[in-house]
Amino acid sequence: MNSIQIGGLVSFTTIDYPGKLAAVLFLVGCPFHCEYCSNRHLIETGAGEYDPEKVFDWLKSRVGKLEAVVFSGGEALLHETALYDYMRRVRDLGFSIGLHTNGFYPNRLSKAADLIDWIGLDYKATKANYEKLTGVNIAYDQMIQSLDVWKKTGKPCEVRVTCDPRFVSVDDLVAIAHDVASRGIKDFAVQRYVPHFEDEKNRTSAAARNAFFENDSVRGEINSLFENVIWRE
Repeated sequence: MNSIQIGGLVSFTTIDYPGKLAAVLFLVGCPFHCEYCSNRHLIETGAGEYDPEKVFDWLKSRVGKLEAVVFSGGEALLHETALYDYMRRVRDLGFSIGLHTNGFYPNRLSKAADLIDWIGLDYKATKANYEKLTGVNIAYDQMIQSLDVWKKTGKPCEVRVTCDPRFVSVDDLVAIAHDVASRGIKDFAVQRYVPHFEDEKNRTSAAARNAFFENDSVRGEINSLFENVIWRE
């Protein structure tokens, strides 16, 4: 790719980069096909809906109004060199740079680390269920490598789990939280699964989706492991 391909844009958000007013650019293309993906229109690579140069001109007009730009997807690191170049240009405008990533490209994350100030990394399931969820057999190992790569930078990171009860149990969530905490991560997020695309065969119940948030013992245990825990209910 000679330029990043932008498939979506959020012009203002207070929740996608902790503590900063931000815009989010959604880049097309992802190596995963997660069952619960809410951005399925971004999975396949191809021409984006937004001209990157027009978006950059728009970002210039946001200097002094926004504080950060978050690159999301899809999986933004799929764009590799084109992404690094664009991030550098956006950073030169004075914005902090955030990245939402599934962690599949640890080497690319390492190359981009000097350009990025904060990441949100998806820890999707325990190793036993990772391939079932993502469709990629090395996805778990790649994600763990990315987590370790980022930890070495000393920069902030939020690790988040989307609690789809078809792939993550309450016990799995606790095990994941302990693993993340053991790696020295300070910020953790538990995210409610929203059933956008379920069919009759694979339907989840409200009770199963709520179980992660209604167990006070689990909440207390997870809260005790981190400096900051966000329960996105």
